Amino acid sequence: MRIARFTHENTLHFGLVDGPEGEETVTLLTGDPFYTGINPTDKTLPLADVRLLAPIIPRSKVIGAAGNWRTEGTEPPASPQFFLKPNTSIIGPGDPIVLPDWSQQVAFEGELAVVIGRIAKSVPLDRVPEVIFGYTVANDLTARDVQSQDIQWTRSKGFDGSCPLGPWIETDLDPEDVTIQTWLEGDLKQDDSTANLVYSVAELVAAASEYFTLLPGDVILTGTPAGSALLRPGQEVEIEVEGIGSLINTVSAE
Repeated sequence: MRIARFTHENTLHFGLVDGPEGEETVTLLTGDPFYTGINPTDKTLPLADVRLLAPIIPRSKVIGAAGNWRTEGTEPPASPQFFLKPNTSIIGPGDPIVLPDWSQQVAFEGELAVVIGRIAKSVPLDRVPEVIFGYTVANDLTARDVQSQDIQWTRSKGFDGSCPLGPWIETDLDPEDVTIQTWLEGDLKQDDSTANLVYSVAELVAAASEYFTLLPGDVILTGTPAGSALLRPGQEVEIEVEGIGSLINTVSAE
């Protein structure tokens, strides 16, 4: 199932997205699917008539995996390495990417994102599927110049708007071998498969749950393949994860 978060006539809704590309519809749900379950109504709208938002605003945190791609060209970490992004970093599909005035080198990073569905602590590998609600597409924006200057990555990774998510959450996905592709102004920059993750989705979730209690709506970013590049005002960046869809944002010219 594809679960979207959107507004229609100035009202916030969750809904189930269905139909072929370009002809999608969205069926409204009652309540918040993270807490009340997935309960469809009898009201359906054309997807083109609604405004998609980030499919989830984490109640707690975004957890990013660092150095988690074999094709990055760097020495893989001996254990999963994580950083945190605040929930104020989240923006949705179509929202403008606003570059911070204190950085001249903000880069895109196309990623598969895992959305947690229940409270979880110290989850064994074989039980990880029980705590995953679904998957979405992420852009882990990073201020490269600041990242190289600061001791911690908090500023370079956690600035406002640094984590576009969308277009929706896909609940039925095998994350072990899906393609991630990123286009900048129509030029393909990233093209790789999650089969090349250093640590699998299950290993990342299990490890993260050792360090942090995971809460419903928490998001885990799984890492980015080679090909990340710097953004300039006016450019459009599109990230597509196989089996989910495309996340498109334009860099603000202001």
